[in-house]
Amino acid sequence: MFLRFFENLRSAKVPVSLREYLSFLEGLRAGLVTYDMDGFYYFARAVMVKDERHLDRFDRAFAATFEGLEHIDTAEMLEAVDIPEEWIRKLAEKHLSEEERAEIEALSGFDKLMETLKERLKEQEKRHQGGSKWIGTAGTSPFGAYGYNPEGVRIGQHESRHQRAVKVWDKREFRDLDGTTELGTRNIKVALKRLRKWARDGAADELDLSGTIRATAENGYLDVKTRPERRNAVKVLLFLDVGGSMDPHVKVVEELFSAAKTEFKHLKHYYFHNCLYEGVWTDNKRRWSEQTETHELLRTYGPDYKCIFVGDASMSPYEIAYPGGANEHWNAETGEVWLGRARDQWQSNLWINPLDERYWRHTQSTQMIQQIFGADRMVPMTLDGIERGMKLLTR
Repeated sequence: MFLRFFENLRSAKVPVSLREYLSFLEGLRAGLVTYDMDGFYYFARAVMVKDERHLDRFDRAFAATFEGLEHIDTAEMLEAVDIPEEWIRKLAEKHLSEEERAEIEALSGFDKLMETLKERLKEQEKRHQGGSKWIGTAGTSPFGAYGYNPEGVRIGQHESRHQRAVKVWDKREFRDLDGTTELGTRNIKVALKRLRKWARDGAADELDLSGTIRATAENGYLDVKTRPERRNAVKVLLFLDVGGSMDPHVKVVEELFSAAKTEFKHLKHYYFHNCLYEGVWTDNKRRWSEQTETHELLRTYGPDYKCIFVGDASMSPYEIAYPGGANEHWNAETGEVWLGRARDQWQSNLWINPLDERYWRHTQSTQMIQQIFGADRMVPMTLDGIERGMKLLTR
């Protein structure tokens, strides 16, 4: 059964190696997750999956391998789902009370339970609902769905209702996680990690294990060596669009901002509305009283900064192309001019758009921003989009 699991993982394009598969088998032989289905799932996932982008593929392969009786031939049921008798007994000791185990003895124990299940599968030719004998739903039979029996085996049920099933035979479905969905803070961090430039600076307070071993071997006594902690030295300048059409995207932009603050130690952020003009701000409550001149940013932050704009690029075309086109103040120079200055100063730049990519071509202003930055420099706020953008910034 586990060889089929390995083949399904490879078919689903989960890059699992033979070494990882053997480690998985070794863990099972060691009894790490002998009696816990949830534990088995998480153990297999921890061993087999190296990248969070492949979690959805893993779940599909897991479901295809352990999907239960609806795709298993009756005559091959016990061979396809081989549950050792001691597993069943241990599960009873772990999850059932003394009273419940006494009820199970009425069926002559778990050996009789599994034997009865096999017999009834052979006898039954159609779906059954209710009652106490046949495999079906809403009854008291030990086998079936949406019913109650203290030693039951769940078949054909989406989820547990009484948390009494000894063995969940059915397909397990887990939350999808792939590169086309908008993701939470933790998964955005995974994408942002592609933008890294390691450097060691600061106090030498981290143990240098290899250096300690080498110095100890050379000197003949314990010679502890330390070194500065390795940090991400990338410098990022983040411009965040706020207000108006960006209101529906507040949550996902907050997640991106939170992930960026964690990932990049050298991060400076500023807010703007719709398009970049002569002033930006760091506190939205003081956007009119405490603005920072954009010219000052151009003078302060060198070309070694990575510049990222986050916005839906949805506005009147006049806000980009005409002086005085801004909807909240008179702008002496066009937004296009200011965006051009930013791109000239920080040539490693990117625009992240939280709006679904399917709608970009329907908005003239979005197409204008794409022309200013370059079509490949505007990416959607998805895992794939952010990863693609981080690769562009590393060039």
